[in-house]
Amino acid sequence: MTQQNRIWFITGASRGFGRIWTEAALERGDQVVATARKLESIADFKEKYGDQVLTLELDVTNAGQVNDAVNKAHQHFGKLDIVLNNAGYSLVGTIEEASADEIRALYETNILGPVSVIQAALPILREQGFGHILGTSSNLGHFTLPVIGYYSSSKWAFEAIHESLAEEIKQFGIKVTIIEPGAYATEFGSQDSLKFAQSLDVYQDFKSEFMKTIQSFERGNPNATPQALFKVVDAENPPLRFHLGSHNLPQVKSVYADRISLWEAWDDISSAAQGS
Repeated sequence: MTQQNRIWFITGASRGFGRIWTEAALERGDQVVATARKLESIADFKEKYGDQVLTLELDVTNAGQVNDAVNKAHQHFGKLDIVLNNAGYSLVGTIEEASADEIRALYETNILGPVSVIQAALPILREQGFGHILGTSSNLGHFTLPVIGYYSSSKWAFEAIHESLAEEIKQFGIKVTIIEPGAYATEFGSQDSLKFAQSLDVYQDFKSEFMKTIQSFERGNPNATPQALFKVVDAENPPLRFHLGSHNLPQVKSVYADRISLWEAWDDISSAAQGS
């Protein structure tokens, strides 16, 4: 397979990384099926790139619409090389504050939506005997932050699903990569990309301090990411996990060092629980 003329299927193509990666793939000569909840939000791709792009309205929480979109994409271009799940959002609220309905809605978009896309695409990819499934996770797939704990939990589930998936489908010649961005200056952290749980007064000071901390994070330039992504999809043996940004690896090393130290401190008691 050449490095260009790939067929991409991208969810969440209207903003943030989805928009940047969609345009970059088109600029390098690939063909893209760009999807978004509102078709008008990606109409400019069609105006600029014509037949090189197919734009489809897609709510990933609607499994029937997902199946229709994936099948339309395959019928239109004849194959699917790269399936990129990028749709998602963050729920802001402490564990106590978020309602069950808000948590379910988050999981519907961040977990069940991508699973629907994967399940719709897999029969096509299996028949082809090739393909690459990518999912946009986060460095928060390895550790958590307060106030966005439910978002973090959705990324932990996202990581586990893709890790299992990679083992299950490598026999069919299909590859899997989890993309793990750190903090970037995208629209993801904007008011339009966040949902807020009802606030309890008892957490106001804590949340205010947390938001100040979040705002102080050094943010990467999202426009610097496409070439890194292309190196992953063009690699003969792409990684299962791929960090985006320079801060992720030091953070993850520190988190896992602390975890290992804690497990080792309690290892005698843990091992005794094995029994004879």
